[in-house]
Amino acid sequence: MIRVVIADDQALVRTGFRMILDETGDIVVAGEAADGLGALKVTARTEPDVVLMDVRMPGIDGIEATRRLRAAAPADRPPHVIILTTFDLDEYIYAGLHAGAAGFLLKDTLAVDLVTAVRTVAAGQNVAAPTVTRRLIKHFVDTAPRIVDTTGLAVLTVRERDVLALIAEGMSNQEIAERLYVTEGTVKTHVSRILAKLGLRDRIHAVIYAHQNGIA
Repeated sequence: MIRVVIADDQALVRTGFRMILDETGDIVVAGEAADGLGALKVTARTEPDVVLMDVRMPGIDGIEATRRLRAAAPADRPPHVIILTTFDLDEYIYAGLHAGAAGFLLKDTLAVDLVTAVRTVAAGQNVAAPTVTRRLIKHFVDTAPRIVDTTGLAVLTVRERDVLALIAEGMSNQEIAERLYVTEGTVKTHVSRILAKLGLRDRIHAVIYAHQNGIA
C-alpha cells in the first residue's frame, strides 16, 4: 500500500485529491496539511511514501517545505515529493526540483495521470507534466555541451533507438505503442532496457540524452 500525504491550503483541493486516491485500492491518504509547517509535522508523524505538495501555502511555502523535508528524512527512506501547482512558472519548476522534488505536475492534471504519478514516484522514478518536461529539455539542451556517446548508442538495438527517438518527441508509452504497432507492455520493456543500458535515471534524462546525441 502506497501512503500519501496531501499538503494544500485549499480544503476543496485536498478533498478532491483524497477522493481520487481513495478509489485506487493500492493508495491510502495517511494525512493532510494546510500549510508547509503542517506538512513537515504530518510527514514526520505518518512517514508517507509520497507527499503531494502545493507551492503557494501560508508560512513555509511548498518549495521550502520540500527542502526541509528531504534534508530531515532518513537516508534509507526519504519521502518522494510531487509539487502540485496552478502556476506553470520556471521559478517553481527549477526551485522545486533543486529542492529534491521527484516530480512537478499542474493541478489540472487528469485523475488517471495523478494516480500514475504517485505510483511512479513511489517506485523511485521521476515524473513531470509534458509542459514541464519540454521546458527542462530546452534548459538542459541549450546549456549542456553536445557530446555524442557513441559507446552508449552502440549498445541499443534499432528498435530501442526508435523508442528513444519517440520518447524525445514527448510521446507517452501508449502513443509510442500505437506508432510502432506494438503493445504498451513491450514499450515499457524497451524503455526499461534503454535506461539500464545508458545508465539513465529516468525518462526526462532519456529525452535530454537523445537531444544531446542527435537522436531527436
